[in-house]
Amino acid sequence: MEKFAGGLYTTSVEAFIPNSGRGIQGATSHCLGQNFAKMFEINFEDEKGEKGMVWQNSWAYSTRTIGVMVMVHGDDKGLVLPPKVASLQVIVVPVPYKDANTQAIFDACNATVDTLCKAGIHAEADFRENYSPGWKYSHWEMKGVPLRIEIGPKDLANNQVRTVRRDNGAKKDISRIGLVEQVNDLLDTIQQSLYNTAKQKRDACIQVVKTWDEFKDALSQKKMILAPWCDEEEVEKGVKERTRGETGAAKSLCSPFDQPELPEGTKCFASGKPAKKWTYWGRSY
Repeated sequence: MEKFAGGLYTTSVEAFIPNSGRGIQGATSHCLGQNFAKMFEINFEDEKGEKGMVWQNSWAYSTRTIGVMVMVHGDDKGLVLPPKVASLQVIVVPVPYKDANTQAIFDACNATVDTLCKAGIHAEADFRENYSPGWKYSHWEMKGVPLRIEIGPKDLANNQVRTVRRDNGAKKDISRIGLVEQVNDLLDTIQQSLYNTAKQKRDACIQVVKTWDEFKDALSQKKMILAPWCDEEEVEKGVKERTRGETGAAKSLCSPFDQPELPEGTKCFASGKPAKKWTYWGRSY
C-alpha cells in the first residue's frame, strides 16, 4: 500500500464492503522516522545529556469508519447499530390497547427506563401520543436502536416485558425480575452476532489467486483478492492501468502482518517475477 510521503512505512486497518466489493481504510499509522526532525531541526536531550533527533509518527482513526459501520450492518429498514457504539441502546415503547390501564403501562415504562439507566444502559421511552406503536417501531428501527422493549396490558399482568432485537427481529418475553442482567445478555449477544455476521460476509469475499486470469475473474466478482506479489511499485502501476474502467482501477489494499506461507518459487500474479509477499488487492473508495 502507499506510504505517507517522506515517511518510512505505513500500517492500516482496511475494511471491506461486500455489497460494493470495495475496500476502505478505516485507520492509518505512519512511521515518519527522523526525516521531518531533520528538516525542522526537532531535537531532544536524552538521559545522558546527549542531543538526538526525535522519531515521529502520525496516526488517525477516521470518521469514515462510521460510514463503514452503516454500510456493513445496515439493511432495508435503516441503520443497525452495534450496542457498544449506539448512543441509545434500548427504546421502551408503551402499547396501551383500548380500555387498558394506560397510566399503569406508562409507569411500568418509566420504571423500566429508570432501572436500565441506573445500571449504565442507555435507555429511553417513547411516550409520544400522536404516533401509533407500529409507527414508533419503524421509527426506531430506522435509527438502528439495538433493542426494543414493548410493554402492554398482558406484559403488565405477567410482570414481564417483550424484547425485540433490531439485528434479526427476534422477539422474547422476559421477566422484569432480573431485567438488567437479561438485557445486558441480549445486548452482548447482538454485539457478537453482528460481528460474526460481518466477518462471515467478509471472509466469503476473500479469494486467493495466483495468476492474472484468476485475478481478473475475481475482480469482476467484486472479491477482496489475496495474491502473491513481487512488491514493486511499477508492477502495481501496471495493475492499475490494466484494470482501469468505469468502476475504477484495482490497487493493493494492504499486506497482512500474518503472512500465509509463500512456497519457494511462487511467482507474482501480475509480473511473473519471484513473489516476496502476499497482498490484498481490490477496488477501493
